[in-house]
Amino acid sequence: MNTIELITKKRNKGTLSKEEILYLVNSYTKGKVPDYQFAAFLMAAYLNGMTKEETADLTSAMLYSGKVIDLSKIAGAKIDKHSTGGVGDKTSLILAPIVASAGIYVPMISGRGLGHTGGTLDKLESIPGFRTDLNLKRYKQVIKKCGAVLIGQTKDIAPADKLMYSLRDVTATVESIPLITGSIMSKKLAEGIDGLVLDVKTGSGAFMKKLSEAKKLAASLIDTAKSFDKKVMAFITDMNQPLGNYIGNWLEIYESILVLQGGMVDDLNEVTFSLSGAMIMLGGKAKSLKEGIEIAKYEVKTGRAFDKFLEIVRLQNGDISVIKNPQKYPKARYSDEITATKSGYIKSLDNYEIGMAALELGAGRLTKDDIINPKAGIIFYPKIGSEVKKGEVIAKLYTDKKKSIDSAKNRISKSIEYSKEKTKKVKLIKNILT
Repeated sequence: MNTIELITKKRNKGTLSKEEILYLVNSYTKGKVPDYQFAAFLMAAYLNGMTKEETADLTSAMLYSGKVIDLSKIAGAKIDKHSTGGVGDKTSLILAPIVASAGIYVPMISGRGLGHTGGTLDKLESIPGFRTDLNLKRYKQVIKKCGAVLIGQTKDIAPADKLMYSLRDVTATVESIPLITGSIMSKKLAEGIDGLVLDVKTGSGAFMKKLSEAKKLAASLIDTAKSFDKKVMAFITDMNQPLGNYIGNWLEIYESILVLQGGMVDDLNEVTFSLSGAMIMLGGKAKSLKEGIEIAKYEVKTGRAFDKFLEIVRLQNGDISVIKNPQKYPKARYSDEITATKSGYIKSLDNYEIGMAALELGAGRLTKDDIINPKAGIIFYPKIGSEVKKGEVIAKLYTDKKKSIDSAKNRISKSIEYSKEKTKKVKLIKNILT
């Protein structure tokens, strides 16, 4: 095949065959197609889109560029969850132990922070000693032993995605639904799962700002999962404000501990228990979503979910003493507060700005080589619709970088819109799709 002809075909809005997509992906992965040519293909796909069949074929080519984990020797359903990312989104940390304690295996390959959004791996690695770089042999051992495992993408898992992801990041081709679908599904299908629950975020703190775009992405992910004969369910959830109150790596571990110990964080609990309930239902342990949610709540109430979290941390070399006694964790060198500038109600938040403020404090990467500070972050108290009084503390900031505080405070202050009139609270779960 001729690479230039295939790029031209896609540029001219043609449809590529399975063999043509396989050729492009395999040749790029093996270094036979250079970055500049594959970047041209990515841009053509970004601008002209891909059909359902092309998206499934792209996913397949990316999936089989590496190993597909075989968990068939472990008896029982294997169900995972994927979120498209947001600010304060720590649901994976809570639902993995909940679902595992309910008797369903959770093989989870997670990612790092991207842009203004946090990453599950970075959060887990804020636990001293926690290993996210387990090899596939140890991956299978841990999931067989405790029912859940959370690792990063290895060199054996969808290597085409790792190369393509880096190239998309620097060629302005990230926000493409077919390319996002291939990236997500190639990694998830490689885990050895039977089913997948999707959490597609929409709003100012999400990559899909518009609800219509979130619905399109959810539909694409569902179509692709079904083409591989996987059980699938998608939730479209709000990301116009932080999920929970804590933003930043250790801070999010801390809030996860609170929830797993029975604490109530209304929005975080609602989304987490809904996703957990769906996973329990897809895994065959509940006949309905409602029953699945009740089982999830029961696992927390009995303490079994928190015990499972301790087991996961221990088996992945983490220090469980800081999970049992989080006050032992080192504190950031500097802290500051933001107060409400007027009395009234929170009308809206620019969640992207809040996420970027956390990055500036050291909770994420502004450049590829930045080192994350696990102690850095924000506690943001009010929600859209909350009543506040002038001078009331609405956020606390933590960092080791004193110079970043003023800029972060400015971002957060500008992100808040007040109203004298009472405002509506946000509907957290916009749609459920199957």
